[in-house]
Amino acid sequence: MTIDWASTQVYNTIMSVATGVALLLIIRFFLHLKNGKIGELEGWSMGFAVPGFILTITGAHMSLTWPLAQIGFPFDDIIFGEPSLAFGVLLLATAILLWRKSNLYMKQGINMKDKDAVSSHLKKDLPDLFKPLSYFGAAMGLGLISIAVAGITYQLFAAPPQEPITGMFADVPIVEAIFISGLYAITGIGATLFPFTLNTNANQGILAIVKYCFIISGLAFALFGIMNFFTHIGLIVNTM
Repeated sequence: MTIDWASTQVYNTIMSVATGVALLLIIRFFLHLKNGKIGELEGWSMGFAVPGFILTITGAHMSLTWPLAQIGFPFDDIIFGEPSLAFGVLLLATAILLWRKSNLYMKQGINMKDKDAVSSHLKKDLPDLFKPLSYFGAAMGLGLISIAVAGITYQLFAAPPQEPITGMFADVPIVEAIFISGLYAITGIGATLFPFTLNTNANQGILAIVKYCFIISGLAFALFGIMNFFTHIGLIVNTM
């Protein structure tokens, strides 16, 4: 197989890392909030903005131009591009809301270095702040579950044999189909249940499900993306 790499772009490496880090950051933020450790909101805002910016621009480009179709994987432009775009925009919106909330707290005379005070105020404001965004996230969560079903049904995600490591399973496509589809399904379950965690009397069982869904998928996405920096470089070298 020979691919004209000059005419296409494959960047689901950084997309995967950004997605994984953002999912872990969400859990980190809420654990800090629960324990009264949220202080300066600008840092958290930028923490969400960085992966949000990356996912928005790469997801938008992939969704609108379908670069992966040029190497024979048009369905991957939908699978990777559109959820990344949606997640990126949600992260940017979160960053803006936290930044504005920080400015509001300072105008109210709240000491942003007083973590107990900031966390206390944010806990009260949290449902009104994030719940409207969470509904779109929940809908996209159901979309991720739909992608997972498609991945198993059509045995998608198999890497070409020229790709190091993952290419070893090229003749057994169900292996990577189960792995990636399971990853999407876990993330989708967490995203779908996320709006219910914003209630002041949220069910502890739902909180635990969302927490572990995002931790598992966050770690998996980040590590898989990190590995793919090697495997995608190897694929390019092997198909030049």
